[in-house]
Amino acid sequence: MIERLQHKYALSRQGAKDMIKACVSVTVTNIVLMMTAGILYTLIKDLLEGNLGKDRIPFYAIGSVIIMALIFITNYIQYNSTFFATYRESGVRRTMIAEKLRKLPLSYFGKKNLADLTTNLMGDCAMIETASSHWIPELIGAVISVCLVGVSMFFFFDWRMVLASFWVIPVAFIIVISCSGAEKRATRKNQAIKLDMADGIQECLESIRDLRANNAEGRYMEELDVKIKKVEKFALFTELKMAVYVNSAAIVLKLGIGTTAVAGGALFAKGEIDLLTFFMFLMLAARLYSPMEISLQNFAAIISTGIQCERLDEMLSHEIQTGSEELNNNGYDIVFDHVGFKYADDTDVLKDVSFTAKQGEVTALIGPSGGGKTTISRLAARFWDVNSGRITLGATDISKIDPETLLTKYSIVFQDVTLFNNSVMENIRIGKQGATDAEVMEAARLANCEEFVNLLPEKYNTYIGENGSELSGGERQRISIARAFLKDAPVILLDEATASLDAENETAIQEALSRLIKNKTVMIIAHRMRTIANADHIVVLKDGVVAEQGSPEFLSGYDSIYSRMTKQQLISQNWKM
Repeated sequence: MIERLQHKYALSRQGAKDMIKACVSVTVTNIVLMMTAGILYTLIKDLLEGNLGKDRIPFYAIGSVIIMALIFITNYIQYNSTFFATYRESGVRRTMIAEKLRKLPLSYFGKKNLADLTTNLMGDCAMIETASSHWIPELIGAVISVCLVGVSMFFFFDWRMVLASFWVIPVAFIIVISCSGAEKRATRKNQAIKLDMADGIQECLESIRDLRANNAEGRYMEELDVKIKKVEKFALFTELKMAVYVNSAAIVLKLGIGTTAVAGGALFAKGEIDLLTFFMFLMLAARLYSPMEISLQNFAAIISTGIQCERLDEMLSHEIQTGSEELNNNGYDIVFDHVGFKYADDTDVLKDVSFTAKQGEVTALIGPSGGGKTTISRLAARFWDVNSGRITLGATDISKIDPETLLTKYSIVFQDVTLFNNSVMENIRIGKQGATDAEVMEAARLANCEEFVNLLPEKYNTYIGENGSELSGGERQRISIARAFLKDAPVILLDEATASLDAENETAIQEALSRLIKNKTVMIIAHRMRTIANADHIVVLKDGVVAEQGSPEFLSGYDSIYSRMTKQQLISQNWKM
């Protein structure tokens, strides 16, 4: 049961145990609350029979105090086992998700957009938190306690009155259960519409500059307004649809009071039950149906929450990348051995790719866009796992190494730089945890950052805005390169690392890189032939295969793709308006 609850509601093992405790505590609390009806029944019976003497008063006084104490204790336990336990579990769940995201392969993120992941982390977790603290324990506790009371009354009182009072409860639940399929379909569609709206809002915020530059704000906002209205319209439709079922079930519950009164009146008229029993069942019906109506609403909400639970469970159950935390490599040569790779859409990106990036050399990956260059750099760092063949680092298969352990040996500079709303110093220090200020500034000097940092208001302590919004593209790129210098790892991957730099800064960076790469393995992706002029080995990729490879001198000696690309760039550089 515990494992089933874990998958059903995206819980930890302790969270599943706490949910069981919560359901039990709610059941006990409901039964204790019903004890007040029992003592009231006994009191009225004594009054009617004239047995309420002085010797019975202490019984009712002590009994009332005991019941009040039990109500306080059970409510206290219920509160702790539902709310406090749920909030602890909510923290555990978010931590579990964060840890899971840390170990998931990047192929998983390729299938998800940012809005979807944000909804997973925030919206879905919040919805499950509400379900765990308010809906699920209350529903299960109410159902169990009602069943126990119904069974006990069936044996100790007139079974016909029990049927007259309780028949509406299973009928009401059947009505709500009958809508579960439609509710899940509506929730999925509602979720998709909401994600489409969230994508639109996020896209608007990210591209507002381009929208203004092209006078496209009005047209884009009109399209976004349509998405927002669609969310509103479908939410109203879904609520109305569920209200039909829930309110129908609530009406059926109300019929129970009528059938109890009619059946009780008929039996009392025949003398088959006494007035006290009739009164007790009427009181029970009044006490029973109101919380059951709330339980029906909770049940409908739980059905809807199942979609959020499925989404989170899909993430938490996703296969992670694992491996040894010890890397026993022999040097740092990177070898691609007949590597094949395809993305989720089953399209081949790489087909039978083989080459070696040797330690102490610069290996350049070039070729037309879409040839697989960036994919190779990601595979080399095990951001994804290959579909066929293997990749080794120092003769060690990287698929057998824990990704975090493997990445301690890599310094990576992406084409798209990610910076944080923090100081220049801390943005560079990300490259090496615990690095001293002097080490950070030396890395900045090597990456040619000093020139612009010294012009900032507070120099290295200047905050650079969200994703480095206060800096130019070239300045942001140089901070990213400084991180790589600071980490000083034996393997360096550069993906268009100098794309945002002018010729002067590109030359300075290349000079710095030449000092850094001694005895290291360097793999660089570039479109500018000038960037890779001093590379030791060039791998030309086209349509996912190695079209040619060799030294620049060798490839320049005949009509190769490399030589043609070099000539074309010389022509474009000499082009004038």
